[in-house]
Amino acid sequence: MNTKLKCALGASVVALAGGQAMAADCGSVSIAEMNWASAEMMANVDAIILEEGYGCDVELVPGATQTTFASMSEKGQPDVAPELWINAVRVPLTAAIEEGSMLSLNGGPITDLGEGWWITPAFAAAHPELNTVEKVLERPDLFPHPEDASKGAFVGCPAGWGCQLSNANLFRAFDMEAKGWVLVDPGSAAGLDGSMAKAVERGEPWFGYYWSPTSMIGKYSMIKLPWETPWGGSDNWDNCIVKPEQDCA
Repeated sequence: MNTKLKCALGASVVALAGGQAMAADCGSVSIAEMNWASAEMMANVDAIILEEGYGCDVELVPGATQTTFASMSEKGQPDVAPELWINAVRVPLTAAIEEGSMLSLNGGPITDLGEGWWITPAFAAAHPELNTVEKVLERPDLFPHPEDASKGAFVGCPAGWGCQLSNANLFRAFDMEAKGWVLVDPGSAAGLDGSMAKAVERGEPWFGYYWSPTSMIGKYSMIKLPWETPWGGSDNWDNCIVKPEQDCA
């Protein structure tokens, strides 16, 4: 497949659009199998449809938003990213779509998507007054870091994820280190999930990043905190917050 594709459940959409002729000339298709549950599911569904419905030779390759997008942009591989969190790559992705090097075939396969900073329901019930991000930021003492109880632990994203950059920039923007916080790298998706599960099941506080809808948020009825600070606008987000620190001064 010569045209690079960025889509959600994209292979199924491409196959349906291509009709029966695609079965004869599909050839080899590489699909990014991202390192989170919904994207893994979509990649495998796409693979089944392309293999069994259209006779394609499908290869699933490991992926993540930043690395997969970079590879698609620079090398033309993989052919399909079934789910991409475009908040992290919106500007270059828009440029790629406009120049025709990538196609977006399904902009929203899952509705009510969101990401943000969350607390446990037990903490919310015990501290109803701490009902915004900014109010929680004033109380690092309630989220003691396991290695230094004098600091508050904010659980961010694993290294290499697009949200690692946005969380790091927001951590700096809200001067969280000076307020007594430590930005914790959970190491992996499993580490992030494990930190949340451990805290909830032990009745301990947890404050960190996650996204929804997901099984973890649903299982533990996590509470997403609103921001008091007004939204800074898409231009600020796309050209600063999701960029490396040196590009977001």
